[in-house]
Amino acid sequence: MRILLTNDDGIHAPGLAVLEAIAATLSDDVWVCAPAEEQSGAGHSLTLHQPVRLRTYGEKRFAVTGTPTDAVNLGLRKLFADRKPDLVISGINAGENLADDITYSGTISAAMEAALAGIPAIALSQAMRERGATFAAAESWAARVLAPLIEVPMAKRTLVNVNFPDCPAEHVKGVRVVRQGFHDYSRGSLVEGTDPRGRSYYWFGLEEMEHTLDHGTDLEAVAEGYVAVTPLQLDLTNHAALGTLADRFAE
Repeated sequence: MRILLTNDDGIHAPGLAVLEAIAATLSDDVWVCAPAEEQSGAGHSLTLHQPVRLRTYGEKRFAVTGTPTDAVNLGLRKLFADRKPDLVISGINAGENLADDITYSGTISAAMEAALAGIPAIALSQAMRERGATFAAAESWAARVLAPLIEVPMAKRTLVNVNFPDCPAEHVKGVRVVRQGFHDYSRGSLVEGTDPRGRSYYWFGLEEMEHTLDHGTDLEAVAEGYVAVTPLQLDLTNHAALGTLADRFAE
């Protein structure tokens, strides 16, 4: 099995090193193509107004001077002329990607880009809510979670989002397959300051977001010490509203 690894924390990120070690237990044909610098929060952005460069960091190990989407897109186009990867794994992100956060996440978006290319894709994130948090849960549980996911055929234009709880590996209670939850973003802070030249700047706050712990969601699972596995699809159509809107325009 040929596996392509990527992330949004950059080629030198500790989480990527953890993922490389895990992937090596699954295959002897593991490639890396990740952003050259951290791109957290980049979402599914694509660089269109400046050139993107591909840098070599070793055998089967490359970095792209762009976003996670750029890394997957360029990697697939330039590195795999003979045969595309059988699987793309994005992560392991330093911080959870739960609920509505997936719309901002470069980790998720890298997996989305692979799914758009018809390649099975999995995103991995390690919750880090406490100071001094580590990748311990992911290191211990990632291979156990990936093994069954790799065996299950994925539908086209879908991916799987996996989040590990912030707790010691021995305290992880198991795995839950759950739906996407949602956050209350209305309370996010905005920090205003003045730079050395007297100009105003603004910085979006990254304080703890209020969680809406509805039952059966990724938020609830991780909060209760479980690994959350959430299947996602790229079709954002509100199918339930199609008939209602169509009736409006038929009047």
